Amino acid sequence: MTSPTSRRTVLTAALATAAAAASAAPVVAAPTSKPSAPQAAAPLVDNRFWHTYTDWRWGSGDGTRVLAGTRPGLAIATPAGRTDYADPHTGETAAWEYATWTSPLHRSAVPATELITSWNARTPAGTWIAVELSATYADGTATPWFVMGRWASGDGDIRRTSVDDQGDPHSSVWTDTLAVDDAASGVRFTAYRIRLTLYRTPGTRLTPKVWRVGAMASDIPDRFTVPASAPAHARELRVPRYSQNVHIGQYPEYDNGGEAWCSPTSSQMIIEYWGRKPTAEDLAWVRPGLPDPQVCHAARHTYDYQYGGCGNWPFNAAYAATYRDLNAVVTRLGSLTDLERLVHAGIPVITSQSFLQEELPGAGYGTAGHLMTVVGFTPAGDVIANDPASPDNEAVRRVYRRRDWENIWLRTKRYDASGRVRSGTGGVCYVYWPSGPTPGQRRVLRSLGLL
Repeated sequence: MTSPTSRRTVLTAALATAAAAASAAPVVAAPTSKPSAPQAAAPLVDNRFWHTYTDWRWGSGDGTRVLAGTRPGLAIATPAGRTDYADPHTGETAAWEYATWTSPLHRSAVPATELITSWNARTPAGTWIAVELSATYADGTATPWFVMGRWASGDGDIRRTSVDDQGDPHSSVWTDTLAVDDAASGVRFTAYRIRLTLYRTPGTRLTPKVWRVGAMASDIPDRFTVPASAPAHARELRVPRYSQNVHIGQYPEYDNGGEAWCSPTSSQMIIEYWGRKPTAEDLAWVRPGLPDPQVCHAARHTYDYQYGGCGNWPFNAAYAATYRDLNAVVTRLGSLTDLERLVHAGIPVITSQSFLQEELPGAGYGTAGHLMTVVGFTPAGDVIANDPASPDNEAVRRVYRRRDWENIWLRTKRYDASGRVRSGTGGVCYVYWPSGPTPGQRRVLRSLGLL
């Protein structure tokens, strides 16, 4: 159920140090003054995704062309050049033609401590893409171009991978997240650009197609607890139930087998909720007789060869979007109420959380990082989750007390079993939806900045 322990170890330590320093600072009483009128809370999350025909036209292309139609996108026209790529995971070097597209500078509504990219694309055999990010600080200086993913839907041409050891004096890339090293320093990202590079086998007319790319910028305050919310909507969606644990020992080359497949198992549940699934041809590689072979397929096609796991957040969203007319992003939600609104509109959500066993009664386990699928809310407001960390498919449906679940998902600080301060994911989630959402779905997606 957990991701490899190396995922954000250094980042966690840095955040814990900053939190300790902040808690040690003296508290100065504010002068008494006349109460002022309440002000709207500053936003904590800013989403910007390029996906319309106009969006693609606003960017700067070199060798790319904009695709019109009901799902506008980007493809290779005339390559801008040719380069060699030495794959660190195969040891092989191959030549590729490439074209690039660079987004306009997006000025975030939130001076941010973290940026997470997402993309939706299709890469036929003989093609792949790279996604890079450059952020601007408040003083006007910018980061280098950081690689946020070298990605292909398959694994026959390159091994999809994140890139370690990227950073500058103020920030670092941790697998799928660009984060300010010391949030207490006041350093913030105020803007960013994204660069796409599309690759294909030289001398062919092949091309990747990219339909969506963007990022979530956020500055979630340090907090061990979050305010309680009031229940708003009761509804339960009929989402397929899959257990990761029935796959324990299967295909250990993909993150030690099923015990670590919470993310792809959750992704597969929602993909099938929207009526999509891999074909028999897609599943032909899976050993006959294994239960739910589509979960094995999802694990293979979300696996990050550098991270050594299936829990790379953007890779899961990108996998989901390889299915017909599905959109997928990684974002943060600011409250459980926002999640309720999505579920009420018919959109289940995959959430990331970590907790001690006693912090989530009914789970029966503790975890340093786990994904589950929120499929509903009871009339009392408790959370109905398809939890893949279950002994079998029948046991996947769980009901967790609202207050317990809300806190473990939205907090950014927690204590581990040894009493040490660790980071929490602060409302990170995956949201998948079809290209033709209902009017109600469109309204809530737009209100969250996802459309």
